[in-house]
Amino acid sequence: MVLLKKILAFFILISSTYITAQNFEDSWKGHFSYLDIKTFSQSETKLYVSAENAIFSYDKLSNEITTISTIQGLSGDNITAIEYVESKNKLYVGFDTGLIQIYDEINNSTFSVVDILDKPTILPNRKAINDFNFVSDRLYISADFGVSVFFVDEEEFGDTYFIGPGNSQITVNQTTIFGDYIYAATEQNYRRGLLSNSNLIDSNEWETGSLAGNWVNIVSTETDLFAVNDRRVYRVNGLNTNSVLTLPETILDLTSYQNRLAVTTFRRVRSYAENLSVIEQFTAASYNGTRFTKAILSDNDKLFVGTEKHPTNGKPGFGVVLYDLIDTDNVTEIHPESPFLNRFFQIEAKAGHVWGTHGGHSITYGFSGGIRRTGLSHLIDEEWRNIPYDSLRQTFTNPRPDFLGYVSVNPTNPNNAMISSFWYGVVEVEGNQVVEKYNNQNSTLDPLYGSVHYTLASKYDSDGTYWVLNGRVSESLNSFQNNQWSSVNLDEIINPPNSNLGFGELSFDGNGNIFMATHGYGLISYKEVNGEKIFNNISGIENNMPDNSIKTVKVDQNNQVWFGTGKGLRVVYNSEEFASGNAIVEEIIISENGEASELLFLQYVTDIEVDGANNKWIGTLDNGLFYFSSDGQQTIYHFTKDNSPLPDNDILDISIDEFSGRVYIATEKGLVSFGSQTSKPQETLEEAYVYPNPVRPGFNIVDDKVKIVGLTDNMNIKITDIEGNLVTEAETKRNGKFKNFNLEVDGGTALWNGKNLAGKIVASGVYVVLLNDLTTFETKVLKIMLIR
Repeated sequence: MVLLKKILAFFILISSTYITAQNFEDSWKGHFSYLDIKTFSQSETKLYVSAENAIFSYDKLSNEITTISTIQGLSGDNITAIEYVESKNKLYVGFDTGLIQIYDEINNSTFSVVDILDKPTILPNRKAINDFNFVSDRLYISADFGVSVFFVDEEEFGDTYFIGPGNSQITVNQTTIFGDYIYAATEQNYRRGLLSNSNLIDSNEWETGSLAGNWVNIVSTETDLFAVNDRRVYRVNGLNTNSVLTLPETILDLTSYQNRLAVTTFRRVRSYAENLSVIEQFTAASYNGTRFTKAILSDNDKLFVGTEKHPTNGKPGFGVVLYDLIDTDNVTEIHPESPFLNRFFQIEAKAGHVWGTHGGHSITYGFSGGIRRTGLSHLIDEEWRNIPYDSLRQTFTNPRPDFLGYVSVNPTNPNNAMISSFWYGVVEVEGNQVVEKYNNQNSTLDPLYGSVHYTLASKYDSDGTYWVLNGRVSESLNSFQNNQWSSVNLDEIINPPNSNLGFGELSFDGNGNIFMATHGYGLISYKEVNGEKIFNNISGIENNMPDNSIKTVKVDQNNQVWFGTGKGLRVVYNSEEFASGNAIVEEIIISENGEASELLFLQYVTDIEVDGANNKWIGTLDNGLFYFSSDGQQTIYHFTKDNSPLPDNDILDISIDEFSGRVYIATEKGLVSFGSQTSKPQETLEEAYVYPNPVRPGFNIVDDKVKIVGLTDNMNIKITDIEGNLVTEAETKRNGKFKNFNLEVDGGTALWNGKNLAGKIVASGVYVVLLNDLTTFETKVLKIMLIR
């Protein structure tokens, strides 16, 4: 039995342009996927591994895993090559954009080298970095344009070689040094140049191998030179080749270690000795039916194998698999805690849980935009406990739980979630088990055709009723409570039913009204009064609607209806007027540089979330994430790829853990979270507390601030010294956050910068916090010990 252990023209560049990337570890966390492996680099003691756009290191001696992502300054772009230079304690990272980043593992800092990225003489589609080859003090960079030389000690570029005919740009996949020559595997053939030749910038100085083709690898052992073309491995002797291995599948990668080779295909990794006899074979079928991407040999007959998801059978990637060539039953799985994929379709955070789906649909509600057979990613108190697709699939016959989309977390049990399948219906999951399945056989959910359901947006209301929208059928609005399903026919508004392709979201106000975002009918409201079903909808440019396709809708704490379209943001300031058919749709007008303008004019708004202070988090396509004051008049934050760890400016979804205030942001290229320090107000002061407490000398009280957590929604807070002298004071509705108060209240959290009414930092001592709820008159007293 296999033993599984999971550890979790030419140019010359004479100087380099460096940009230092910021480290965001204080406020941000990365939740990237490390399961689909792209490439490796190793030393005697460490293995560096790249996934799509994040990296982890594995200490071969201690088994310690460390992650590097946008939080540490990586760009978030697609990584195509890495090279670890242990003598310099530096990792070189190449991207498909031409960007090169250097990670200094001593200082935990990242520098960007933008020379290739910004070079106008390189064609835009020929800047991808394919491979690094470190020799002596030089780094040979294989790219889609040719080969560049980078001097590691001087940290500057040398020559660049365009080795296509007539110094043209051709793709170089890999280089190696063998004997007196540098060899390059290119998209046309392999080529070599004499290292002592000072004129290698002239492509005529490069000799061409005798066999044409796309050479994907060229590697050297202690005695031989080998190269890969399609399904064959060739021994290279100067400009001549001899086929030595032919495999039934296309070869993805060839690596060498001492006098041994590792050859990788999707289904198998073969290890060969010096005489090309097979040492061992490791098959994907023997490891959960996944797919392989790359493999490298290491000391003590160890083989590191990269895996990736298998789209046909729904098997996820498993990170790196360490295979022992001697003890073949010993297999170790190596990767950090990780969701299945970087791309989330929807997320929902609640009470330390984050549920995420990866399937979904296109922006016009077609299957082609979704991802099939992806499973569920579930974060519980910083540990990912994912449910793979094949595990879900075991409990289904037909239809299958494909295109998992919208997720609603049970408000009384965050370990329980209802998942819409844009195929099956609704799947109820608790922990890592399917506990129930709902479709036309046991619910009011109607299929569009056959057994295929178009179940879409869903949400729990304040009474604990689960609501889910079903596309292109008459009974579109469905609810589930106390094990009973019921439905509402929307033909009065949407007729014929299939004329509206889908629903984007639903939201509730404090008066029992439901608001539904549609793809073609604008915004619809529904309520039931004495058994009468009342509908209203608003659409059309004549009603100040920039677009009838609504992407997101949220009712805030003041019963204002905020909604986003592909062409801007709108607000109805009274939800009851909307539900009564008297809605006035308004844009938000702000002052910019003394001129009036529309907030998010023509922006594609993907999501709106309301935090505990009634402020608005708004996601956009191509323009990142905004955090606005409750009325939209103040932009508190505008996070983009350039000034934050967001790996992409396309925001797909946002969710706020109301208790902790942590904001989770899903993008096309990964999930990150931001500690906003804003929490939802509580019903009572019973759980109120202060942290850190005591405040020790190393704590930066001015910037990081003391937090008073667990407040109600209408507070007076006084801080006094031990003798009762007033130090500072704040009230919920007066001392809001971001207004330069020493004590500021933001939802259920207050923040104190340690200063008194005179603006001076207070001395060491014990301070008393007097909490008074101005509505219920509940009081509570807390104490803070401050040591300076």
